[in-house]
Amino acid sequence: MKHERSIALLNQAAADELQAVHQYMYFHVHLDDDGLTHLADLFKRTAITEMGHLEALAERILFLEGDIEMRAAGAIEKITDPAAMLTKAKEMEDLAASDYNRAALECAAAADAQSKQIFEKLIADEEGHFSEFDRQLDNIQRFGPSYLALQSFKTAAAG
Repeated sequence: MKHERSIALLNQAAADELQAVHQYMYFHVHLDDDGLTHLADLFKRTAITEMGHLEALAERILFLEGDIEMRAAGAIEKITDPAAMLTKAKEMEDLAASDYNRAALECAAAADAQSKQIFEKLIADEEGHFSEFDRQLDNIQRFGPSYLALQSFKTAAAG
């Protein structure tokens, strides 16, 4: 198979994206249940973006005549503390960006420019997610638990 390595890299990325969807939706439902709507919505929006990544990866795998494995890279971590959630999310996004950089280079070396471009787009998105999570974690550390409580009151008043 001509693009065997690209298919393997794309499937690994798909597994990582599926794990991120599961993890972020776990965070979303717990935060939403706690009334922390602003942060819950951030995780929900990010999970939806990750689903779009998964779709793009799957489409490319099928185009290359491979088969999408549709397995999550790992189990979700049962984290319910907002700061710990954000720390975990930052770690996931940082690792994804690093992995996707390596994958883009491998695809380029294998003359698979389209897969390389998919990875490069994913890198930009993952770095954006990292920045959003970092900003929220920084605000929690700077302003304390009241930061999340104030967002909840603001959301409740707007609703």
